[in-house]
Amino acid sequence: MRARKAIWINGVRTSLGINRGWGPKTPPILLFIAVMAPAVVISIMAVAAGNLEGLPSHDTYYEIISTLLVIFSAIIAPELLCSDRRDGVINLYLVRPLSPTDYVIGRWLAFLSVTLALAYLGQIVLFTGFVLAAEEPANYLRDNWLNVPRFLLAGLVVAIFTTTIPLTVSAFTTRRAYAAAFVIGLFIISVPVAGILTLCEEGRQLPIEPCRPPTGESAKWFALISLPDVPIHVNDLIFPEENSSEFAQLVAKLPSIIPITWYLLLTIGPGFVLWRRYSSISI
Repeated sequence: MRARKAIWINGVRTSLGINRGWGPKTPPILLFIAVMAPAVVISIMAVAAGNLEGLPSHDTYYEIISTLLVIFSAIIAPELLCSDRRDGVINLYLVRPLSPTDYVIGRWLAFLSVTLALAYLGQIVLFTGFVLAAEEPANYLRDNWLNVPRFLLAGLVVAIFTTTIPLTVSAFTTRRAYAAAFVIGLFIISVPVAGILTLCEEGRQLPIEPCRPPTGESAKWFALISLPDVPIHVNDLIFPEENSSEFAQLVAKLPSIIPITWYLLLTIGPGFVLWRRYSSISI
């Protein structure tokens, strides 16, 4: 257990650039500021206005920061795996009483811990701001305390997804830049592809005709292609509020089990591939 704990601690420190130069520290710091900025701004606006009307809430916060979390994961995750294989450090780890499974689980848990901290800190700031902005803070807590377990569960859903895929990609290259570029490109390209297949062009529709997607009734299935929205669809099931995004409205027409199953496939599948990639390592 000491060896496993050491893998986890080292993974957290590597992700945050602790005890390293300013170069490795800069991306985590900048991305932390970018992720926290929406929560801080929304909280300040709520306190200044004295009410919460018209402001984004806990149900839309992960939608706002999901792209930032993907960028953070794509840049930082390769640091945990690529360097160890390129420099041969993985073999030194496995000399200790560690199995390849112990190693990959320790790295995965380390990066999940950092991603969860980023997701939860913003929600905690947001919840604190809303309590301070309420006319009766005690009444707000009584009426909205369920938002806490909801954003904790939704944050776990988002963090697991944005942790697993970048680490899986990183397991197949020793070049951190290649892994980061592939993950960011994959997520970015999936959005316009889903849009082309599901969203109609408003300029072409007649005023008296409803907007009809090019794929017709199948558009709600093609909306699942957008990778950044995969955990957000599960987030929408956790929170009762209606999501206004077009992809979410299309996916809402599907049975609830469909976006959940799709999320599990895109999480458990890459996770299994990651485990298999390292389970075959021997020294």
